[in-house]
Amino acid sequence: MISKNRISQIRKLHTKKFRDESGLFLVEGYKCVEMLCASDYVVEEIFATEEAFADNGWLSGRELTMATATDMARISTMQTPPELLAIAKQRAENQNIPDNEPILVLDHISDPGNLGTIIRTADWFGIRHVVCSPDCVEFYNPKVIQATMGSFTHIHLHTCPLVPFLQEAVQHRRILGTFLDGQPINECEFQGSDIVIIGNESNGISAEVAVAVTHRITIPSAAQGRETAESLNAAVAAAVVMYRWRGF
Repeated sequence: MISKNRISQIRKLHTKKFRDESGLFLVEGYKCVEMLCASDYVVEEIFATEEAFADNGWLSGRELTMATATDMARISTMQTPPELLAIAKQRAENQNIPDNEPILVLDHISDPGNLGTIIRTADWFGIRHVVCSPDCVEFYNPKVIQATMGSFTHIHLHTCPLVPFLQEAVQHRRILGTFLDGQPINECEFQGSDIVIIGNESNGISAEVAVAVTHRITIPSAAQGRETAESLNAAVAAAVVMYRWRGF
């Protein structure tokens, strides 16, 4: 069993304040922990149940803290506690983005599930750099990490004020933004070095960021005259745009 004091310390990582202060974060579940261990993240500690250790040969030889199901329920953020959980050090942001690589920009994405899903989708489509506005949900939020299904280990995430970033970028890149009144994406000739902006779930791209957009794009609806949804979920919209953007 894990001591009560240790459980109390781990549970502090459920809060953003302590994650920021400690520079640590939680990774929960088989897939996420396995990909964490294969990455360049520094792993501080791995907690595993007897069942998890028996079922996962790749854990052999690793230093583990054995935990009961009750322990896992106490330290996990998940409703159904995992059998594998790790604590890792947050990675320093790499501010260098090669000029020829695509960049996905996220303007005030507030839902952890959306951010995690967007990161997972960006990984699938080979987009390695994601730039988030400071008011996006925190990258190391446990729900974000879970939703990435391990893709957080492949993506370089940058957090910065978007307006100065885009003002600099527009000098040598196109900046595309998703709007309801833009050019249909099936008519758009995307370029490999484009920047594409996905806006907030409720309000879309903010007015100050919209000023920097050089090409307005949209995902056309097939409703054709009948009533339909006002817009797509942010993560779904990002996936559709990335599919077209990356040449499919």
